Amino acid sequence: MTVAVDPSLRLARWFVLLIPAAALGGAYLSQYGFGLVPCEMCWWQRYPHMFALPFAALAFFWSPVRPLVAVAALGIVTSGLIGAFHAGVEYGWWEGVTACTASPFAKGVDPLEAIMNAPVVRCDEVQWSLFGISLAGWNFIFSTAGGLAAFGLLSLGGKAKA
Repeated sequence: MTVAVDPSLRLARWFVLLIPAAALGGAYLSQYGFGLVPCEMCWWQRYPHMFALPFAALAFFWSPVRPLVAVAALGIVTSGLIGAFHAGVEYGWWEGVTACTASPFAKGVDPLEAIMNAPVVRCDEVQWSLFGISLAGWNFIFSTAGGLAAFGLLSLGGKAKA
């Protein structure tokens, strides 16, 4: 049996359930269906969605609903912010973590050694894009917008028990 809530909270609850489910579903489909192997920062973006899903699911069956939705929304926004950082690395706007890129400019690292020890799937290379936006960029757009929309919906709702 689901917990009864006001309409804005009900919509926020669906947002925080469907956004991470769609993001993770798309990530696994691209990985196992289309052979796009995730880099380290791709995995970093998945973890907050994995964190958000149980809270989102609990929000349908457990009271109080509002804190569960808020925690899930925070996880979704976190994934979006990691996606923004990752997209910036992919587009060369800033340097990423050296364990995930082949930066020969890291202090104290031999350039040849850095290139030879680079991971097979590098975080600073775009594997796939649509309209010039990488998967990390799309994650930033949808996760940040969806998480903030859920927070907005939380602020609209009544302050009842849920």
